[in-house]
Amino acid sequence: MDALDKPYDHLGEEGVRRLVDRFYDLMDTLPEAAEVRAMHPRDLRGSREKLFWFLSGWLGGPPLYVERKGHPRLRMRHLPFAVDDAARDQWMLCMNRALDEVVAEPDLRAFLARQLGRVADHMRNR
Repeated sequence: MDALDKPYDHLGEEGVRRLVDRFYDLMDTLPEAAEVRAMHPRDLRGSREKLFWFLSGWLGGPPLYVERKGHPRLRMRHLPFAVDDAARDQWMLCMNRALDEVVAEPDLRAFLARQLGRVADHMRNR
């Protein structure tokens, strides 16, 4: 099976969890991500879980987010936050670095960066 067809089968639960954890570790520590970090609660445990649930289903694995919260409605759920180009870029900085560290396969890493970039672009509301 091609990893691009169903990335979850390639990454597995552990790989998705590592990606999410590294993403939030970077967001929590990089000064360049301060604006997007400020949009999150002080305790990131809930944010980590929700992103893990979402990415699991989005990557072709179990639909954990849908089972727990219903349709993701990402744009609607992000409307209370001022997601501008800078916030989008900060989010992608953290995600791209996490992808670089967690996803060893270059084609899969590039594919995920492109697809997540599209999601991040869609979240902009300012």
